Order: sequence, then structure tokens, then C-alpha cells
Amino acid sequence: MIARIWSGKNKLYWLLIPFSLLYGLVVVIRKTCYRIGIFKSWRAPIPVIVVGNLSVGGNGKTPLVIYLVEQLRIRGYKVGVVSRGYGGSSEHYPLIVNETTSAHIAGDEPVLVYQRTKVPFAVSPKRSEAIKLLLTQHKLDLIITDDGLQHYALQRDIEIVVVDGKNGFGNGWYLPAGPMRELPSRLKCVDFVVVNGQSHHVYQHAYLMTLSPHKAINMLTGEQKPVTELQSVCAIAGIGDPNRFFNMLKVLNVDVINNVSFTDHQKYSLQQLSNLVDSSGILLMTEKDAVKCVSFAQNNWWYLPIDAILPTPFIENLTHKINQLKNI
Repeated sequence: MIARIWSGKNKLYWLLIPFSLLYGLVVVIRKTCYRIGIFKSWRAPIPVIVVGNLSVGGNGKTPLVIYLVEQLRIRGYKVGVVSRGYGGSSEHYPLIVNETTSAHIAGDEPVLVYQRTKVPFAVSPKRSEAIKLLLTQHKLDLIITDDGLQHYALQRDIEIVVVDGKNGFGNGWYLPAGPMRELPSRLKCVDFVVVNGQSHHVYQHAYLMTLSPHKAINMLTGEQKPVTELQSVCAIAGIGDPNRFFNMLKVLNVDVINNVSFTDHQKYSLQQLSNLVDSSGILLMTEKDAVKCVSFAQNNWWYLPIDAILPTPFIENLTHKINQLKNI
């Protein structure tokens, strides 16, 4: 129902417009307070790159963060990453993410990024505290913040906005009548726009990002095999847009007998997932789901990692901008 309202297909969103106008007013006032100095913001001693979005939901920020870490390290940059750690429940912040940190404590996305990249990573609702902690332990050239476009308490040098190619900005209204945290006009003042997947909308100076699957990986043994070799698959996804994962499997002609959607950042249990498939079948999940199931994974549970792929001019233009900052 929410998806239909936000897409504009269900006209009930008109009933929510008064609340959206109030939300938008708060957004404008808050941004103005930061701009004129009523609310204080903190500037890091090294460049900060924010990867965020204008709308709610999973637009593909995490694969892009992994891509940025890998590509920038290849080019010689020492990179650190910070995040709010949504879904985590640590008693103390800031928190350093390491090999033993669970998704329950730090949140699923920080653990996923760390496990893929081993990048210095800190979590805190106050990103400035996370950056300060990282800088006491590592000599870094720049910081990437996973999400936080609207976290104006942290000053940033480069803004990258990820747009969902399929859904775009829906009806374009602020929450709750629409999906927007900020209006689409905000794109005019960001540094880079990345569109996740082919889109019917036209975004000026945008870069297309596609998601490419790896081999499927067994959660207990680490065995890898082409996902097309898995038989009698029950696919699950607890991400912003589960259908993106399910459609990928369909395009790959995976033998999927059932798709099960969960809410984004879903917390799982053994009983909940073991009831979905018997011992003769395969439970296949996203990598983001898998980091939350490591402690109780079964031998017929697999996950499918994905990589973000972007055109070469994107990373070339980004590194050029970073080098300009270093010369200021």
C-alpha cells in the first residue's frame, strides 16, 4: 500500500500532504539553521565523502561504498568509513567494527562493508565522533560516510547521491505523502549522481551503476558455485527493495520455487528461516541478510554477493576532485 501511495498510483497520498508540508518546513528550517550557524557543524581534518540518497529505502548505497573503498585503495588512498549503524544496539558509541563485531551490535551494513573490505570502520549516531576515533587509530587520507546526506552536523567535501533507477522519486513529495527526505531539486547542488539500474527518468550528468552477482557462497563451508547450479531455491531478502534481488535471480534463470520478502534490516532467527525450506532445498539470501545469520547458519543456506559496476569516468572524475581538495 505504501509503495502505491508513494508512486502516485494511489491518490490517498493527497490526504497526507499537510503532514508533508510540515515535514518540508522542518527540513528547510533545520538546513537554514546549519547554514547560518545557529546549529553547529564539525569539519574533519581530512576530506569527507558522503554517500546518501534523497528518498527512503535501499537505493544501493552499500554496494557503492564497497566499490569506492576498493577503487580508491587501488589508487593509493588510505580510506576509512563511518556510519550511523542503523539497526545496531551497541551500549557504547563510537564503536570500532572488527572481525568479531556482530550485525546485532553494529548494524548489518557496517558489518557487511567491513567483511568485504576490511576497511577501518567506526559506527556512531554522531558521525563526527566516529571519525575522531578512527583518526586516533589510523593515518587516513579521506573518510566515506555510508548514508548521512541529511546529517548536516558533519560538514562534507563531496556529496554522492544514489537514485533508484526503477522507482525514481515516486510522486516527489516529502514524507509521509511521498518517499522524499529532500526534494529532487537537491540534486542540483550535489557533486555526483549515481543511478542504480536503468531508468525511464533522465538525470543530468548521472552515472549508471549496475549490480553484478558473484558466485553463490555456502554459509557454513564457504564453498562457491554458480548460483544457476543451485536447485529448489527459496530466496529471501530483507533489503530496501527485495524485488531487486528476486528479479536478478529471475534474469539469471535460477531455479527459484519461492520468494519471501522481509523488512529492511530484518532480524532473523533459526526457527523463522528453517521453516521456509526443508533439507532437500536451498535457502538463498542476500549478503546483507547473511551477516545476521552467521551464528545459526545451516549447511543448505547460501548467499549471493554482488558488486557495483560503474563507468571509468566516474572514478576518474571523483579522484580528480579529491586531488583538487588535497591541493587547497
